[in-house]
This record gives sequence, C-alpha cells and structure tokens, in this order.
Amino acid sequence: MAIFQPFDVLLPRAELLGSWPVIACDQFTSQPEYWQRQRAAVGEQPSALHCILPEAELAAADEQTYADIHGAMRRYLDEGVFEEHPDAFVYVERTLKDGSIRRGVVGVIDLEAYDYRSDSVSAVRATERTVVERIPPRMKVRRGAALELSHVLMLCDDERRELIEPLRGEVSAPLYDLDLPQGGGRITGWLVDGAAAARLQARLDAYCARKQDELHGLIFAVGDGNHSLATAKECYEELKRTSADPEALARARYAMVELENIHDPVQRFEPIHRLVTGADVLQMYIWLTADCGAAQGIPVPWVSGAKEGVLQLDPERGVLPVGILQTGLDAYLAEHPGTVDYIHGDDTLRQLAARDGALGFLLPGIPKADFFRGIAEDGVLPRKTFSMGEAQEKRYYLEARRL
Repeated sequence: MAIFQPFDVLLPRAELLGSWPVIACDQFTSQPEYWQRQRAAVGEQPSALHCILPEAELAAADEQTYADIHGAMRRYLDEGVFEEHPDAFVYVERTLKDGSIRRGVVGVIDLEAYDYRSDSVSAVRATERTVVERIPPRMKVRRGAALELSHVLMLCDDERRELIEPLRGEVSAPLYDLDLPQGGGRITGWLVDGAAAARLQARLDAYCARKQDELHGLIFAVGDGNHSLATAKECYEELKRTSADPEALARARYAMVELENIHDPVQRFEPIHRLVTGADVLQMYIWLTADCGAAQGIPVPWVSGAKEGVLQLDPERGVLPVGILQTGLDAYLAEHPGTVDYIHGDDTLRQLAARDGALGFLLPGIPKADFFRGIAEDGVLPRKTFSMGEAQEKRYYLEARRL
C-alpha cells in the first residue's frame, strides 16, 4: 500500500473561505495577542480557529474547551460548510511575503510507515526529538474529533524534482486563491484528481522504491509539525487497542500532511532561538559557561535586557550549537527554576529578551545539504533545531478530512 496517497478532501464553500484559514497551533506561543487578534477578526464565522487549540491558550484549557472544539467540527459537517472532493491530492503554491513561491502537495501519510522514536528505522521519521509530554493535550483534541486539520509539513529528498514540480502543468482552475491572515502571504490550491492523481501516484511509488535503497530505508522526514504527527500516531495506536470498528481504524491509520521538496530553492531552514524566563539570569549564564562553554568555541550571541554578549560553546560537546546549548539548558533547568521557550525570528527574540529576567540566545541556522543522509545515519536532531521559514510562513489550516 502507498505510503503517501490521495484522500477525500473537505474544503469550505467559496463564500466561507475568507474567515477559515488560521496559522499552525504551535506558533506565537509567547504572543497571545496574535491569537486575540485572530479571534476578534473571526468572531462567530466558520473558521479552523474553532477546530484547534493554540498552544498559547493551552494553560487555560479545560474539558469545556475540548467539547467546544469537537462541537464546532460536528456543527460544520452538519451545516454543510464543506464541499467534498473524493480521492484527490491538492497542489499548493504559497506566495511568501518576499514574493517567492513555495510548492507542495497535500495528501495523507500511512501511519503504519511512521515512527517518531529516536532509534526509528521506519520509512517516515521525525527530524527532531519528540517531547512525549507535549502529546497528551493534543490527543485530547484529536480523540473524538470529527475532522482532521493539519499543519504538518513533510519533506522529500527529490533532487530530480520529479514529484511536485510537474504538477503546475497538470492542473487547471484553482480550488482556492486567497490572502492568509496577519501577514501570512497568499495561497493558491488546485485539485489533483483522476489521471493527474494517477500520474502523481506512479511518480511517488517510483520515488519510494528508489529512496528505500539510497537512504537506509528513509523516504520522508517530518519538516514541521513533529508533535502533531506523533499525536496522530498515538491516537491510531490507542484505537487499535480499544476499537473493533474497521472503518474508524481505516480513517485513523492516515494523517494529512503537505509534502514539500527540500531541494525547492525557496525552501529555507530558519533557526529557532531560545528564550529563558523565570531564572536567575546571571547564575544560569555562569553555569552554562562552566558546563558547556570554551575559551575558543562556537559563538552564540545572547541578549538580556539592555545587555548583549556572546557565549562560546565547546565544540567537543557536539556538532550543532543548538544541540550543545539545549543539553546545557536542560541540565540547568532540571535543578533550577526557569522556563525555556522557542522563538522564531531575530527581532522577536530581541524584543522578548529585553524584558526583565529574560535571557535569549540567537542560534545560527543549519545547512540543508545532506539533511536527509544525516537523519538516516545519525538519527533525529535535538528538538526545535530548525524552522521551515519564519513564523508567518508556517502552514495554515485549510483543507480538512473526516476522522
């Protein structure tokens, strides 16, 4: 059975699309005002916002929160919000704020071929270490949900550019073409069904067969949304243990993702910075210098209030500065008060680190050359190592499917 395949696409009716898209739930976690603006703009209109739980609002969530999310999903299905397009992919072109166009194709991944554990040898693997404590709250959203909406971006290593790039010449009228809220750019999507879907599936099958031998069995890697896909996997495994409904199991076996090519020149890997709050900043800095610093090391700039400097990380502790720093932060925060957050964008990190009692680290990006081979040979990267673009360039919830 194909690892990546078409699905029955649900898309809101054209007149409802304006209020529907919303950015990935794990963005702007330290900026609740973003989500407040989004809720004010959407109001009571049908929106993906009513079907997700932003992580910025997780601390205030209770059982009624989850009931409201599930109720909105059922209501949208009952009220005919969606049009259905059976057995199809969706080809997507995302116009970013600099005018560049990022291409992808939306389909479903077989969760039987996916394993997020660090020692995985599955065909579909995580790129970053999964924090299992982050999965249960997401399972509360997915468990009992009538719909799946996805912000997962999956990567392929298609150096020949045979999978996604030909699709623009194989599709006709777009399904949707709209601006995304709050600086998200523009997105256009085309239905890929019938003969075009069959051609794409044949190319995918050939690609999977080739990569099976080239990359130690690694075929696709999760570029963004690692924890969301891990949640889908855990819900599927739970259902296998508890349900005898074959139709429910068949639906739960798959998870919707957008597949993108790492060799697309628009594909950018942005660093994810670290912000620590609630800690004794001076004590923590001295501790990090002693634990993972070096006189002549890998320079990582830091910001705290009006002060700035550079922490030199010991290159003997690892290859990637993000891994060295994260290990040090984990060790310190295991024994001392403080909270680490993961921040997209240099300017945002500087603004947040300017607050009293905050310390921010500006991490460098990582090269995407040999990215797949590194995952195949060395295993997953430290959590929150990279970001596929800046915060506003993340995937927005748009397409849906029944669960």
